[in-house]
Amino acid sequence: MNLLIIGGTRFLGRHLAEAALARGHDLTLFHRGQTGVDLFPEARRILGDRRTDLDRLADGHWDAVIDTCGYRPAEVRAACRALNGRVGHYSFISTISVYAEGLPAPIEEDAPVRRLADADPDVVELTGETYGALKTACEEALTAGFPGPKAMIRPGLIVGPHDPTDRFSYWPWRIDQGGAYVVPADPDCPVQVIDARDLAGWTLDLVESGRAGTFNAVGPHDPLTLGQLLQACRDMARTPGAPVELPEARLLDLGVSPFTDLPLWLPKERQDFSRVSHRKALAAGLTFRPLEQTLADTLAWARLELAGRPQRAGLTAEREAGLLGEGRIVGRMQRHG
Repeated sequence: MNLLIIGGTRFLGRHLAEAALARGHDLTLFHRGQTGVDLFPEARRILGDRRTDLDRLADGHWDAVIDTCGYRPAEVRAACRALNGRVGHYSFISTISVYAEGLPAPIEEDAPVRRLADADPDVVELTGETYGALKTACEEALTAGFPGPKAMIRPGLIVGPHDPTDRFSYWPWRIDQGGAYVVPADPDCPVQVIDARDLAGWTLDLVESGRAGTFNAVGPHDPLTLGQLLQACRDMARTPGAPVELPEARLLDLGVSPFTDLPLWLPKERQDFSRVSHRKALAAGLTFRPLEQTLADTLAWARLELAGRPQRAGLTAEREAGLLGEGRIVGRMQRHG
C-alpha cells in the first residue's frame, strides 16, 4: 500500500512507521521535523505544519492516511479538503476521553460524548478539560468532510517504549530503583492500557482491510488491576523496595493528583472510566502482547531515558519523601487501632 502518516515520529507515529515499513508499505511521513528526523530513511518525508503547510501534500496520492495528531476540527477539515479525491481510507486517532463523565461501565462506542457548551472549538484553549470535547469535534469534522471509508480509533492510555508522558513508565522505573515508594491503598483499582506497538499493528490491519467504524482501542484483553500491575513491576525489578500505602481520602486531602502524581490510579467514583468496553475492537482483530513483555521493554527503555531527564509524571523524590512519612504515620495508627 501507499500510506501517508500525519504526525510526528515521537511515539505512536514512530511505531506506526516502523510497522508499516516492516510490512513493505510505501510510506510518506508528514510532520514538523521536531523529532525523529534521522529515523526511517527509506520513507518519503515531507516536513510541514498541518495548520499551514498541507499544500505540500498536493502532488501525492495514497491508498490510506493515518492521522495521529488532529486536535481541533479545523485541522481535520483542512486535511479532508487537502486530501479529497487523493486518499482512499482515513484512520483518525481519537481517544476514550471523548466520553461524557459519569457513565456506567462498560462504556461502549455509542455512549454519550463530551461537547463544548458555548466555546468555539477552533479557538478554545487545548487543556486537559477541553481535550475530550475537541476530539469529539474532530471526529464530527471527519465524518462530515471525508466521504470515503474511515476508522475512528479511540485508545485509552497508550504505553510502551518511547512514551514521552511517563504515565506508565513511572511504575516499572520507580519500583526498579528500590527503596520505599508510595502506592494507593486500592489494589483493585482497574487499569486499562494499550501497548503502542499493538495499537500500531492493529491500526494497520484496519487500514489494509479498508475497515470502517468507531472502535475503543483499550487493553489488556482481560481485566487488570493496579495491584496486579504493581506486582508485575516488583517481579522484574532489580531491587524492589517496600510499598507504603495511603488511602484515597488522605491522598486527595494531601493534594495528590490522580493519574498524574500517582499514574494509573483513579478515585473510586471515577473508576468506571477504566472499564471501557473493547468488545467491538476484539471482534475486529485487536490482540495484545503479554503485559510482562510491555513492562520489560518499557523498563529497559526507561532505565536509559529517565536517567537523563526530569520525569514528566509520578512523584518527585521530594514529594515522595513527604508522603512516605505520612504513610508511616497512617500505618502506625492502623496497627494500634
